[in-house]
Amino acid sequence: MNLLKKGNRLTIVVPCYNEEAVLPETVEQLTQILDNLIKANKVAPESRILFVNDGSKDKTWSLVEAYSHQIPQVTGLKFSRNFGHQNALLAGMTIAVKYSDMIITIDADLQDDVNAIPKMVNEYYAGFDVVYGVRNNRDTDGTFKRNTALLFYKIMGQLGVEMVPNSADYRLLSKRATESLLAFKERNLFLRGMVPLVGYPSTKVFYARKERYAGTSKYPLKKMIKFALDGITSFSTAPIRLIMNLGIVLVFVGIGLFIYTLVQKARGVVITGWSSLMTSIWVVGGVQLICTSMIGEYVGKIFTEVKQRPRYTIEEETYTASFKTDNS
Repeated sequence: MNLLKKGNRLTIVVPCYNEEAVLPETVEQLTQILDNLIKANKVAPESRILFVNDGSKDKTWSLVEAYSHQIPQVTGLKFSRNFGHQNALLAGMTIAVKYSDMIITIDADLQDDVNAIPKMVNEYYAGFDVVYGVRNNRDTDGTFKRNTALLFYKIMGQLGVEMVPNSADYRLLSKRATESLLAFKERNLFLRGMVPLVGYPSTKVFYARKERYAGTSKYPLKKMIKFALDGITSFSTAPIRLIMNLGIVLVFVGIGLFIYTLVQKARGVVITGWSSLMTSIWVVGGVQLICTSMIGEYVGKIFTEVKQRPRYTIEEETYTASFKTDNS
């Protein structure tokens, strides 16, 4: 059971990319939730909201700066350029873990119900280090997105990757769970698969997912496919084993066709096989390209890992300074 006392510091990490349309409402709702938790003595008055600006090209950062001067709980972190959603989450947790007893990550679009945050905090005090926000339905998704998402979770399960279905990046992590997660040093980040590897006591909080409050989705089909591919190739070598099995099958098919050709020739049945030859060339050529691309995906990840480049570059942040102001 969690032995920490009530009134611990909470930091809500919010990655932002071109979110000027929704940011005022996000600040209002999250500030209200945090104020209520402070008044109920569930979290300390030093708790914060940390907006991570992931290279936005609109007025997101200027809004964050303005709110940070008006509302003590609002702080910001600015990347020098766009480094991606997963790196924004990681950067926020890296900065916040030094001053926090628990961290909640949530997207800025308000599709994840902020009213689940108090429930997560209650589960934290019940002794859970990891609390997953899990949507109880996918009514806001189209038929294609809903079916492909379910297929993705099924495939990941078949590949042996432990994931929480219908749970994105809305979750609570205790300090020790966050520190354990940050010990994972890979550059190819897939946090939904990494968090379950931490292994501390976990539970779920269910909520109804809403429509995006304002703005446009930052995950179009192309990004969703890339994200799914990153998840599969970051956690499983099954695709490479599948390529080997496919190669073995093609070898046996080739042997079978060779035997069939000899038998037909012995029977005196010789037919010009231009169509079948061209079909074989195109099929085998296509399979080879797919296999080469899949292997290249893994080689590319190795290439990224061995360079050991920084995951992100912070241009400016006000989170740390806010605590110095409190202590002065």
